[in-house]
Amino acid sequence: MRKFLRKITHSDFFAFNLRNRDLWVAAQAAKVPSGARVLDIGAGSAPYRALFSHCNYRTQDFIALNSDQLRDGRYGQIDIVCDAKEIPVANESFDVVLCTEVLEHHPEPITLIFEFARILGNDGVLLLTAPLGSGIHQEPYHYYGGYTPYWYGRFLSEAGFSDITIEANEGSFRHYAQESIRFMQMARPFSLGMPLVCELAWLPFWILLLPVLAGLIPFVAKLLDRFDQEKRFTVGYHVRALKRTSGAAA
Repeated sequence: MRKFLRKITHSDFFAFNLRNRDLWVAAQAAKVPSGARVLDIGAGSAPYRALFSHCNYRTQDFIALNSDQLRDGRYGQIDIVCDAKEIPVANESFDVVLCTEVLEHHPEPITLIFEFARILGNDGVLLLTAPLGSGIHQEPYHYYGGYTPYWYGRFLSEAGFSDITIEANEGSFRHYAQESIRFMQMARPFSLGMPLVCELAWLPFWILLLPVLAGLIPFVAKLLDRFDQEKRFTVGYHVRALKRTSGAAA
Protein backbone atom coordinates (compact mmCIF):
# COMPACT_ATOMS: atom_id res chain seq x y z
CA MET A 1 0.00 0.00 0.00
CA ARG A 2 2.86 2.39 0.79
CA LYS A 3 4.26 1.87 -2.71
CA PHE A 4 0.82 2.59 -4.21
CA LEU A 5 0.46 5.83 -2.23
CA ARG A 6 3.95 6.96 -3.20
CA LYS A 7 3.12 6.39 -6.87
CA ILE A 8 -0.10 8.42 -6.86
CA THR A 9 1.34 11.20 -4.70
CA HIS A 10 3.85 11.76 -7.51
CA SER A 11 1.07 11.86 -10.09
CA ASP A 12 1.33 14.94 -12.29
CA PHE A 13 -0.49 18.18 -11.49
CA PHE A 14 -2.99 17.80 -14.30
CA ALA A 15 -4.28 14.30 -13.45
CA PHE A 16 -5.92 15.42 -10.22
CA ASN A 17 -9.16 13.50 -10.82
CA LEU A 18 -7.43 10.13 -11.09
CA ARG A 19 -5.01 10.99 -8.28
CA ASN A 20 -7.82 12.01 -5.94
CA ARG A 21 -9.87 8.93 -6.76
CA ASP A 22 -6.89 6.69 -6.02
CA LEU A 23 -6.27 8.45 -2.71
CA TRP A 24 -9.93 8.11 -1.75
CA VAL A 25 -10.00 4.40 -2.54
CA ALA A 26 -6.79 3.93 -0.56
CA ALA A 27 -8.31 5.70 2.45
CA GLN A 28 -11.47 3.59 2.22
CA ALA A 29 -9.49 0.36 1.82
CA ALA A 30 -7.57 1.12 5.00
CA LYS A 31 -10.88 1.05 6.94
CA VAL A 32 -11.83 -2.42 5.71
CA PRO A 33 -11.19 -5.17 8.30
CA SER A 34 -8.74 -7.95 7.52
CA GLY A 35 -10.37 -10.94 5.87
CA ALA A 36 -13.36 -8.97 4.57
CA ARG A 37 -14.90 -10.26 1.35
CA VAL A 38 -14.38 -7.60 -1.33
CA LEU A 39 -15.66 -7.57 -4.92
CA ASP A 40 -14.17 -5.03 -7.35
CA ILE A 41 -16.82 -4.61 -10.05
CA GLY A 42 -15.62 -3.52 -13.49
CA ALA A 43 -12.10 -4.02 -12.17
CA GLY A 44 -10.33 -3.77 -15.53
CA SER A 45 -6.61 -3.83 -14.80
CA ALA A 46 -7.41 -4.17 -11.07
CA PRO A 47 -5.23 -1.21 -9.97
CA TYR A 48 -6.55 -1.44 -6.40
CA ARG A 49 -5.63 -5.06 -5.74
CA ALA A 50 -2.67 -4.15 -3.51
CA LEU A 51 -4.85 -1.89 -1.36
CA PHE A 52 -7.02 -4.86 -0.43
CA SER A 53 -4.22 -7.35 0.10
CA HIS A 54 -5.45 -7.83 3.68
CA CYS A 55 -8.86 -8.90 2.37
CA ASN A 56 -10.41 -11.70 0.36
CA TYR A 57 -10.32 -9.62 -2.81
CA ARG A 58 -12.06 -10.76 -5.99
CA THR A 59 -12.70 -9.06 -9.32
CA GLN A 60 -15.51 -8.88 -11.89
CA ASP A 61 -15.56 -7.54 -15.43
CA PHE A 62 -17.13 -8.24 -18.83
CA ILE A 63 -13.65 -8.03 -20.46
CA ALA A 64 -14.80 -6.57 -23.79
CA LEU A 65 -12.47 -3.55 -24.02
CA ASN A 66 -9.33 -3.26 -26.11
CA SER A 67 -5.97 -3.00 -24.38
CA ASP A 68 -5.59 0.68 -25.30
CA GLN A 69 -8.87 1.42 -23.47
CA LEU A 70 -7.58 0.07 -20.16
CA ARG A 71 -5.73 1.99 -17.48
CA ASP A 72 -2.63 -0.21 -17.47
CA GLY A 73 -2.96 -1.45 -21.03
CA ARG A 74 -4.28 -4.87 -20.09
CA TYR A 75 -6.79 -6.65 -17.90
CA GLY A 76 -5.71 -7.88 -14.51
CA GLN A 77 -6.79 -11.23 -13.12
CA ILE A 78 -10.59 -11.30 -13.46
CA ASP A 79 -12.30 -13.88 -11.26
CA ILE A 80 -15.89 -13.43 -12.43
CA VAL A 81 -16.59 -12.71 -16.11
CA CYS A 82 -20.19 -11.57 -16.53
CA ASP A 83 -22.60 -8.67 -16.97
CA ALA A 84 -22.51 -6.62 -13.76
CA LYS A 85 -26.31 -6.58 -13.56
CA GLU A 86 -26.38 -10.37 -13.00
CA ILE A 87 -23.38 -11.49 -10.96
CA PRO A 88 -23.49 -15.27 -10.42
CA VAL A 89 -23.02 -15.28 -6.65
CA ALA A 90 -25.40 -15.87 -3.77
CA ASN A 91 -27.16 -13.09 -1.89
CA GLU A 92 -25.00 -11.36 0.74
CA SER A 93 -21.77 -12.88 -0.60
CA PHE A 94 -19.60 -9.82 0.08
CA ASP A 95 -18.81 -7.31 2.80
CA VAL A 96 -17.53 -4.60 0.44
CA VAL A 97 -18.36 -3.76 -3.17
CA LEU A 98 -15.97 -1.42 -4.99
CA CYS A 99 -17.14 0.05 -8.31
CA THR A 100 -15.12 2.89 -9.84
CA GLU A 101 -16.00 4.69 -13.08
CA VAL A 102 -18.34 1.96 -14.31
CA LEU A 103 -21.91 3.28 -14.07
CA GLU A 104 -21.61 5.43 -17.19
CA HIS A 105 -20.56 2.37 -19.18
CA HIS A 106 -23.57 0.18 -18.38
CA PRO A 107 -26.96 0.60 -20.10
CA GLU A 108 -28.82 -0.15 -16.84
CA PRO A 109 -27.03 1.67 -14.01
CA ILE A 110 -30.04 1.61 -11.68
CA THR A 111 -30.21 -2.17 -12.01
CA LEU A 112 -26.55 -2.28 -11.01
CA ILE A 113 -27.29 -0.44 -7.76
CA PHE A 114 -29.89 -3.04 -6.80
CA GLU A 115 -27.49 -5.85 -7.74
CA PHE A 116 -24.83 -4.33 -5.49
CA ALA A 117 -27.39 -4.34 -2.65
CA ARG A 118 -28.25 -7.97 -3.33
CA ILE A 119 -24.70 -9.27 -3.06
CA LEU A 120 -23.78 -7.20 0.01
CA GLY A 121 -24.43 -8.50 3.49
CA ASN A 122 -25.98 -6.44 6.26
CA ASP A 123 -23.75 -3.47 7.11
CA GLY A 124 -21.93 -4.13 3.85
CA VAL A 125 -20.08 -1.16 2.38
CA LEU A 126 -20.52 0.18 -1.15
CA LEU A 127 -17.63 2.28 -2.50
CA LEU A 128 -18.71 3.96 -5.70
CA THR A 129 -17.31 6.59 -8.06
CA ALA A 130 -18.53 7.92 -11.40
CA PRO A 131 -18.11 11.15 -13.38
CA LEU A 132 -20.51 14.05 -13.36
CA GLY A 133 -19.36 14.80 -16.89
CA SER A 134 -16.75 13.38 -19.22
CA GLY A 135 -15.90 13.09 -22.87
CA ILE A 136 -16.76 9.93 -24.74
CA HIS A 137 -14.37 7.13 -23.83
CA GLN A 138 -14.16 3.34 -23.87
CA GLU A 139 -16.51 3.45 -26.82
CA PRO A 140 -18.89 1.97 -27.77
CA TYR A 141 -19.57 1.22 -24.08
CA HIS A 142 -20.30 4.77 -22.95
CA TYR A 143 -24.00 5.44 -22.43
CA TYR A 144 -24.44 8.26 -19.93
CA GLY A 145 -22.96 11.69 -19.32
CA GLY A 146 -22.75 11.55 -15.53
CA TYR A 147 -24.41 11.25 -12.15
CA THR A 148 -25.51 13.90 -9.66
CA PRO A 149 -25.78 13.72 -5.85
CA TYR A 150 -29.54 13.55 -6.30
CA TRP A 151 -29.21 10.43 -8.46
CA TYR A 152 -27.11 8.72 -5.81
CA GLY A 153 -29.41 9.81 -3.00
CA ARG A 154 -32.55 8.58 -4.69
CA PHE A 155 -31.47 5.23 -6.09
CA LEU A 156 -29.13 4.18 -3.31
CA SER A 157 -31.91 4.83 -0.81
CA GLU A 158 -34.41 2.89 -2.91
CA ALA A 159 -32.00 -0.05 -3.02
CA GLY A 160 -31.75 -0.13 0.78
CA PHE A 161 -28.57 1.85 1.38
CA SER A 162 -28.18 4.38 4.17
CA ASP A 163 -25.45 6.53 5.72
CA ILE A 164 -24.75 7.80 2.21
CA THR A 165 -21.72 10.08 1.94
CA ILE A 166 -21.18 11.92 -1.33
CA GLU A 167 -17.93 13.86 -1.83
CA ALA A 168 -17.12 16.01 -4.86
CA ASN A 169 -13.81 15.29 -6.57
CA GLU A 170 -12.63 18.91 -6.29
CA GLY A 171 -14.66 21.86 -7.55
CA SER A 172 -15.62 23.85 -10.61
CA PHE A 173 -12.37 25.76 -10.94
CA ARG A 174 -10.34 22.57 -11.18
CA HIS A 175 -12.79 21.32 -13.79
CA TYR A 176 -12.30 24.51 -15.81
CA ALA A 177 -8.54 24.10 -15.51
CA GLN A 178 -8.74 20.57 -16.83
CA GLU A 179 -10.70 21.72 -19.87
CA SER A 180 -8.30 24.61 -20.46
CA ILE A 181 -5.43 22.13 -20.64
CA ARG A 182 -7.52 19.84 -22.81
CA PHE A 183 -8.10 22.73 -25.25
CA MET A 184 -4.37 23.25 -25.67
CA GLN A 185 -3.81 19.54 -26.17
CA MET A 186 -6.55 19.26 -28.77
CA ALA A 187 -5.49 22.42 -30.58
CA ARG A 188 -1.84 21.46 -31.05
CA PRO A 189 -0.48 22.81 -34.34
CA PHE A 190 -0.10 20.25 -37.11
CA SER A 191 -2.55 17.90 -35.40
CA LEU A 192 -5.80 19.52 -36.53
CA GLY A 193 -5.77 18.47 -40.14
CA MET A 194 -6.02 22.06 -41.37
CA PRO A 195 -4.30 23.23 -44.55
CA LEU A 196 -0.59 23.84 -43.94
CA VAL A 197 -0.91 27.62 -44.29
CA CYS A 198 -3.58 27.65 -41.55
CA GLU A 199 -1.47 25.44 -39.29
CA LEU A 200 1.50 27.79 -39.71
CA ALA A 201 -0.69 30.81 -38.98
CA TRP A 202 -2.11 29.16 -35.85
CA LEU A 203 1.29 28.10 -34.48
CA PRO A 204 2.40 31.47 -32.99
CA PHE A 205 -1.00 32.04 -31.38
CA TRP A 206 -0.90 28.57 -29.82
CA ILE A 207 2.59 29.26 -28.47
CA LEU A 208 1.41 32.55 -26.95
CA LEU A 209 -1.64 30.88 -25.35
CA LEU A 210 0.24 27.88 -23.99
CA PRO A 211 1.67 29.41 -20.79
CA VAL A 212 -1.68 31.08 -20.03
CA LEU A 213 -4.15 28.27 -20.73
CA ALA A 214 -1.93 25.34 -19.74
CA GLY A 215 0.00 27.05 -16.95
CA LEU A 216 -1.38 30.21 -15.39
CA ILE A 217 -5.08 29.38 -15.49
CA PRO A 218 -4.67 25.86 -14.02
CA PHE A 219 -2.45 27.27 -11.27
CA VAL A 220 -4.89 30.07 -10.38
CA ALA A 221 -7.82 27.66 -10.62
CA LYS A 222 -6.19 25.37 -8.08
CA LEU A 223 -5.82 28.29 -5.66
CA LEU A 224 -9.42 29.44 -6.16
CA ASP A 225 -11.00 26.02 -5.97
CA ARG A 226 -11.08 25.95 -2.17
CA PHE A 227 -13.54 28.85 -2.27
CA ASP A 228 -16.02 27.07 -4.55
CA GLN A 229 -18.88 26.15 -2.23
CA GLU A 230 -21.37 24.81 -4.81
CA LYS A 231 -19.10 22.55 -6.89
CA ARG A 232 -21.66 22.37 -9.67
CA PHE A 233 -19.09 21.45 -12.31
CA THR A 234 -16.99 18.93 -10.41
CA VAL A 235 -15.50 16.10 -12.48
CA GLY A 236 -17.31 13.50 -10.38
CA TYR A 237 -18.19 12.13 -6.96
CA HIS A 238 -16.85 9.62 -4.45
CA VAL A 239 -19.69 7.80 -2.70
CA ARG A 240 -19.78 5.56 0.35
CA ALA A 241 -22.98 3.87 1.53
CA LEU A 242 -24.01 1.11 3.94
CA LYS A 243 -26.38 -1.74 3.09
CA ARG A 244 -29.01 -2.22 5.78
CA THR A 245 -31.05 -5.42 5.74
CA SER A 246 -34.75 -4.71 6.28
CA GLY A 247 -35.50 -4.67 9.98
CA ALA A 248 -31.85 -4.44 11.03
CA ALA A 249 -30.89 -1.88 13.64
CA ALA A 250 -29.63 1.38 12.19
